[in-house]
Amino acid sequence: MAEKQLGSPQDTHPAGSSSTVRSDQIQRLLDACRVAKSFAYCPYSNFPVGAAVLTWDGKIFLGCNVENACYSLGVCAEKAAIQKAVSEGYTKFQAMALTSNKQETYIVPCGSCRQVLREFGKQWDLYLTKSDGTYIVKTLEQLLPYSFGPEDLKTL
Repeated sequence: MAEKQLGSPQDTHPAGSSSTVRSDQIQRLLDACRVAKSFAYCPYSNFPVGAAVLTWDGKIFLGCNVENACYSLGVCAEKAAIQKAVSEGYTKFQAMALTSNKQETYIVPCGSCRQVLREFGKQWDLYLTKSDGTYIVKTLEQLLPYSFGPEDLKTL
């Protein structure tokens, strides 16, 4: 699993990648998810998460986790970013970057978020970071193998 450092030169196809996200887009996406994390509302867990999703035409949407005193009503950063994009008419995505304050391991989407992301395809990239800026790239298919998606409903 190859680690990359924020701000370092990037290939257009990082290890594990499925798309042709350009190095400048990767950097914008990674910077954007850090900005999104700064907006997190997490008074109960104190676990801020930021997400940034890149559409196929290069637009970036930010999302952060928003907690609620009724815990089940909170929203994850990944869902917030997707919902913002979809609410503005975007449904085709190239990549998403996630960040948190985790130091030892990479931040990864929860199972619920993986399924929400899966609604919009399997072959897009997720840039998973540590707090020091290192990251790995995984496709959604790698994080959610044998998934159920919209095309499965067409076979009924």
